Amino acid sequence: MDELKPSPPNSSPLTPLGFLERAATVYGDCPSVIYNDTTYTWSQTHSRCLRVASSLASRGIGRGHVVSVVAPNVPAMYELHFAVPMSGAVLNNINTRLDARTVSVLLRHGGSNLIFVDPQSRALVLEALSMLPPSSERPLLVLIADDDAADEVGNPLTSSRGDASFWCTYESLVERGNPDFQWIRPASEWDPMILNYTSGTTSSPKGVVHCHRGIFSITVDSLVDWAVPKQPVYLWTLPMFHGNGWSFPWGLAAVGGTSICLRKFDAATIYNLIRRHGVTHMCGAPVVLNMLSSGSGSGSGADAEQLKHPVKIMTAGAPPPAAVLFRTESLGFEVSHGYGLTETEGIVVSCAWKQQWNRLPAGERARLKARQGVRTVAMTEVEVVDPESGAPVRRDGSTLGEIVLRGGCVMLGYLKDPEGTAKCMRGGWFYTGDVGVMHPDGYLEIKDRSKDVIISGGENLSSVEVESVLYGHPAVHEAAVVARPDEFWG
Repeated sequence: MDELKPSPPNSSPLTPLGFLERAATVYGDCPSVIYNDTTYTWSQTHSRCLRVASSLASRGIGRGHVVSVVAPNVPAMYELHFAVPMSGAVLNNINTRLDARTVSVLLRHGGSNLIFVDPQSRALVLEALSMLPPSSERPLLVLIADDDAADEVGNPLTSSRGDASFWCTYESLVERGNPDFQWIRPASEWDPMILNYTSGTTSSPKGVVHCHRGIFSITVDSLVDWAVPKQPVYLWTLPMFHGNGWSFPWGLAAVGGTSICLRKFDAATIYNLIRRHGVTHMCGAPVVLNMLSSGSGSGSGADAEQLKHPVKIMTAGAPPPAAVLFRTESLGFEVSHGYGLTETEGIVVSCAWKQQWNRLPAGERARLKARQGVRTVAMTEVEVVDPESGAPVRRDGSTLGEIVLRGGCVMLGYLKDPEGTAKCMRGGWFYTGDVGVMHPDGYLEIKDRSKDVIISGGENLSSVEVESVLYGHPAVHEAAVVARPDEFWG
């Protein structure tokens, strides 16, 4: 068998971009994106993405270029997850909540060649560009014109359509593009596809680079682990600028799902959209769960309502307090809990549920579900190790160590930062900087970020554990624990 080698028929580069083409064939007349009163089908989304990719290519955007997006969860944001890499360029989503100085740093560091800008982020981006050195090449600006965009006091922002600062609008790219454009396939599945920035707890942004292979791996893995069926109805409560929505923009194309897009939300908005569209799936950080179970964000606890049909919700980003999980599930949400990082582009550890746990009291079920869990099926290994020796810690649920990972979706590395890459990727592992324990049953539980552990009188205290206790009190709505220097205790 040694003479049998990889050849073109069996070694085509893995990429999630092909999911869109298949969706247009299989689910062509089915809804792909719904936004307010606008609905696109998968055939239309496929055509729109090809047109935008074509327009970018005709302007000279392609391999080696970085295209940034500063926008909320609107249809253009979804489409650009396909259109930008289909042009050969690297997609860079930027957090809309950052200040202008930070955005300026990211644009300069990433070498952005073109920026798609939502009207609500127009002032932010223009201020950020004004901070670039005079010698820097100014990127092209494309406005994502939207009649629903408004400033903080509700004034419409559509007047910026004809702003001289912008090269053109997003819809003009769609109109002028070629729907038969032959999109640029990766020469290698290791070609960069995504650039995301993370600061962790250091306040020093790091450019995380992912390749086509890694994005394909995490996308398929996430669908399998969450058991996402064909044609789900997905509500975008998770910002797509957070790790590309944990890979679900591409995953929804793979299963022909419907994306319900929205600019901003509160509890009342979420419940209304669940009823209106028959939402089946959504993702969000624990703060979203807290909003749903208490009605916060809309001014009335009455907005927390019992669901008429179950809605599956994946939570990650921070360890969810057991009390919040309990309240959310009591309303009819089926909560799944996972763990991932910008460096893994999605969930790589999940609390795989065991049927026998259903017989346990509600409080105990919530406590078990608050654990992060075990590696997903496509991850190679996950371990908790002594950060100095690299040896696995005891599986006793109390011995602290650093969480390390290895698998196909781990980033290529940090952009222009070989030292930072080497520091966290060593000995065959990616060192996450997160502190956790391994329970006797092999389930992982996060205790803190390494830099957030409170050291008091030589004793390590978990801010997450203290927060969890506070959340358990009926009078506590939200809690955050942060250490401060002390002359005596440290």
